Amino acid sequence: MTSPIDTYWRIRLNETKEQLESNNFHVTVVDGLADAKTTVLEELIPDVNPQSVSWGGSMTFVASGLYDTLKASQDMKVIDTFDKSLPKTEILERRRSSLLVDLFFTGTNAITEEGQLVNLDMIGNRVGALTFGPKHVILLVGRNKIVADIEDAMARIKDFVAPANAMRLDMKTPCTKTAYCHECKSPNRICNTWTITEKSFPKNRIKIVLINDSLGL
Repeated sequence: MTSPIDTYWRIRLNETKEQLESNNFHVTVVDGLADAKTTVLEELIPDVNPQSVSWGGSMTFVASGLYDTLKASQDMKVIDTFDKSLPKTEILERRRSSLLVDLFFTGTNAITEEGQLVNLDMIGNRVGALTFGPKHVILLVGRNKIVADIEDAMARIKDFVAPANAMRLDMKTPCTKTAYCHECKSPNRICNTWTITEKSFPKNRIKIVLINDSLGL
């Protein structure tokens, strides 16, 4: 028998899916990371037939195994922006080049129940690609990213996502010591560019894989 928690989340995910689809996003609901990877490799990628691929920061994308699979691809030009062995100048140039690929992978900081994406970036390559550039964008999103509205999305990002990410990235910002935002002026501040994506344009350019599990930050 399905647990009440799974039933609860399945209902919320399907309701969020309907709202996102009404805003012209393409949405698939899956049960876990393995299903997300299969859906991307067997359905979404063949559907768009990309010749080039890259990605922006997403713990869920890496955890799914798609990063390791795609960076080894022989079928597409791969721009790997996660390669820590490269000098910072080369990583920055790769991030710039990644804005013109056929397919870009990333995540989102929050999805509202009204079907909007809310994000806050340090450099802006992730939200830049989400907004314009790549022909197609795929987001892998855990159920924990669902919030009621834009106000709740911004609160979630400022109160949890940004401090936790600053800790993960070992940034020298006040929030890494106190676990809450100080609206700091630190040179390492990661809260620089907000975006609210109300609709996907063109329709279905942004494809969202909603995963029935708590993933990422």
